[in-house]
Amino acid sequence: MLYKEIHIGKFIKEMVDENEVPMERICNFLNKDDQFIENVYNSKSIDSDLLLRWSKLLEYDFFRLYSSHLILYAPPSAVNKTQKKSDKIPYFRKNIYTQEIKDFIMKRILSGEMTYGEVIKEYSIPKSTLHRWLQKNNDNTNG
Repeated sequence: MLYKEIHIGKFIKEMVDENEVPMERICNFLNKDDQFIENVYNSKSIDSDLLLRWSKLLEYDFFRLYSSHLILYAPPSAVNKTQKKSDKIPYFRKNIYTQEIKDFIMKRILSGEMTYGEVIKEYSIPKSTLHRWLQKNNDNTNG
């Protein structure tokens, strides 16, 4: 599954290949040598500052992979809603499902890979939210 297991090095390598970014440009931008870059491609995880630099270089938000994982596999529980909110760090009111997440879920349902109930149970997506997505999908395909 796309967001369940994240091997960031593979995603980075895929974007480099897709965009045909020369190794020389990568090395110059990151101020690193070829061997370091190859090690990144083989790394399951990397430092967040380095990931930010890769995101800028490749013009792709790699952090969104992790956000999508959190939305799908670690949704906030009712217990978290009662915790005190800090004034020092940003607080995100609710899950914001990206279009990629919606497409991922809809594909699983429409292909028969998962049922509505399985999606609700596995990803903790509220029934009303899922129903709204399905309704919009039906409206788009019929209209």
